[in-house]
Amino acid sequence: MAQAGRRPGQTETREEILDAARRRFAEQGYDGATVRAIAADAGVNAALLHHFFGTKQRLFAASMNLPVDPGELVPRILEGPEEEIGERLVRAFLGLWQAPDGRAPFLAMIRSATTNEQVATMMRQFLERAVLARVAEARGVPKVRVAGVAAQMIGFALLRYVIGLPPLVNASEEEIVAMLAPVAQYYLTPGAEKVRLPMHHQGGLARH
Repeated sequence: MAQAGRRPGQTETREEILDAARRRFAEQGYDGATVRAIAADAGVNAALLHHFFGTKQRLFAASMNLPVDPGELVPRILEGPEEEIGERLVRAFLGLWQAPDGRAPFLAMIRSATTNEQVATMMRQFLERAVLARVAEARGVPKVRVAGVAAQMIGFALLRYVIGLPPLVNASEEEIVAMLAPVAQYYLTPGAEKVRLPMHHQGGLARH
């Protein structure tokens, strides 16, 4: 039975919660794993999870060792001039990958998701709830267009950081921003599907 209140040894209790969360997320996906079930597995009251992590989204980010909580990152991308949202998104994405400590969790998840269906399902559900749906609603665009942005970013990360394609590995941040920001801006601008991009940017676009 879950215990009420706070138990002795907060560090140990926090780690037990994270272990329980990893198991539940892996077994049931992001949608299926509930805060109540994770708390029961860890032998604590659900209120303690909220005390440590606040939300299920933050608990997921902590259990996966993500260097940033999308709940904090997404508002930073959305705030500011609308005509610069593509650039803000690309720069924020690059910032997450620049430091080796921040890059490692993302690399591990990409590699795992390509070989493990449970991990892939978990990541799909998390991205859908925490990122795609929020950005699509805020920008007034279909979720498929936000997913298009995610495909561009993940594809770039795969080629640069996992496969190590030399032209991308050697490219500067400004070169990458110049390539990817107009495409991201296109996807995230309501009604932009009626406007054609310059030819040198069209190669990276999916047809919607």
